[in-house]
Amino acid sequence: MSHNSNIAEFGTLCPHRAVGTSGRENSMARKRYQNGRVFLKGKKEEKWVGRYREDVVEITGTTRRVRRSVILGTKRELPTKRLAERRLAAILARINCLDYRPGRAATFGEFIERWKTEVLATQKPSSARAVRSHLRCYIIPEVGKLRLDEFGVENQQRFITRMPERSTEKAVSRKTILNVIATISTIIATARNWGYSCERIDMKKLRLPPRGVASEARHFTIEQVQRILALAGEPRRTLFCICTLDGLRAGEALGLQWGDIDLEQRILQIRRTAWYGKTQTPKSRESETTLPIPDALVTILKNYRTQWKPNPGGFLFVTRNLRPPSSNNVVEHHLWPILDALEIPRCGLHAFRHTHTALLLDSGATPKVVQRQLRHADARTTLQIYGHVVGEAHREAVEKVASIVDPGGPQSSRRDKWIQ
Repeated sequence: MSHNSNIAEFGTLCPHRAVGTSGRENSMARKRYQNGRVFLKGKKEEKWVGRYREDVVEITGTTRRVRRSVILGTKRELPTKRLAERRLAAILARINCLDYRPGRAATFGEFIERWKTEVLATQKPSSARAVRSHLRCYIIPEVGKLRLDEFGVENQQRFITRMPERSTEKAVSRKTILNVIATISTIIATARNWGYSCERIDMKKLRLPPRGVASEARHFTIEQVQRILALAGEPRRTLFCICTLDGLRAGEALGLQWGDIDLEQRILQIRRTAWYGKTQTPKSRESETTLPIPDALVTILKNYRTQWKPNPGGFLFVTRNLRPPSSNNVVEHHLWPILDALEIPRCGLHAFRHTHTALLLDSGATPKVVQRQLRHADARTTLQIYGHVVGEAHREAVEKVASIVDPGGPQSSRRDKWIQ
C-alpha cells in the first residue's frame, strides 16, 4: 500500500498539527491524528464499520500499532455515511486528543496470570476456590487467547452463549452464568484500573437465558428433625441443634469457639467461619453479629460442655488433628447415613438453616426479624429464598379478606346489573 493510500484509509492530517516543516513533525502528526475509514458490510442487514489505528503497549513494555474495527450501527440506524463518520469521530476523539497516551494490551491468559498473583491471592480461600473453577472451566478455555481489548459486546455475548458447551453438565444455570460473568467483570475492572484497554461488561446490552422455575429451598419437617436428632450421636447432635435452633450456616457453626458463647446472657457471637479445616472471616459484615440463644439450646450446650474435650483453639467441634471439621465430611459420613436410614432424601447441612427460617416465618415473625436472624443484607433475599413459606399471620390476613367478600353468602338480586 502506498503512502497516499495509507492517508486515504486511516485519516487525513489535522491542519493545526501539520504546521511543522520537518518530515519528522509531519510524520508524528499523521501518526497521532486520523479520521479513520467508514464502509458498509453485511448482506442480510448492512452495517457501518469504522476502521482506525491505535498504539498499544504490550505486556512486555513494547509499543506497537494495531488496526481496530468497530461496528458503528446499521444502515437503518445511520442512513448516510456522514452520520456514520460522525459516530466514528466520537470514538476517535480520545485517540486524537493532545494528551492521549497508548493503552496497555495483553491476552486474557497473560493478564489472568498476573491477576491471580496480585488480586486473587488476597481473597478468602472459599471465594478463591470458586473463582479458580470459573477460570479453569469457562474463562481461560474460551477467551484465554483473546486480547482484552477485543472482548467487546459481541464477544461477551458469544462467551455467554457458548458457556453450556464448556460445561460437563447438560445445562448451565442462569445463576452460574451470572457468577462467571461477575468473575470476568472483576478481572476487566482490575485491567482498566491498571491502564489496559478493554470494555466494561454492560448487562443491559447482553441477553441471558430465561429464568428457570424457582426450586423450593430444601428443609425438614418438625417430625424429620426430631427423628434425625434421635439417631445422631455427639458431637453431631449438638451441631445439628445449633443449625436448627439458631439458623447458623454450617461454616459458622463449625467455627464456633466457647469464647463466642455466653450461656448466662444467652447470646452467641459470629466471629469466624470454618472452611475445610481453616478459619476465615464470616460471609459478610452483616453475618458478623450477635444472636440470641433459645433456652432449649442453652440446655443442650451446657450438657455438651460437660463431655467436651478441650483443644488449643477452644473450638466446639474438632477432628483428630484438632482443627474444625469440613462440612462436606460431616454431611457425607454422618448426615447422609442418618437420612438414608430414615428414608429422607439426601441434602446438606444448609437444610437445617432453611428449617429454622421456615419455622420462623410460620410462627408469624416479620420479614425484618427473619432478615436480622439470618443476617441477610437485604430483606428481599430472605423473601426470594423463603417465599414459599406461608406463615400464620399471612394466612390470617387472607382469611380476613375472604370473610369480607364471603362469596358463599346470600346473592343480591342486583348482581346482573354490576357483573356483565
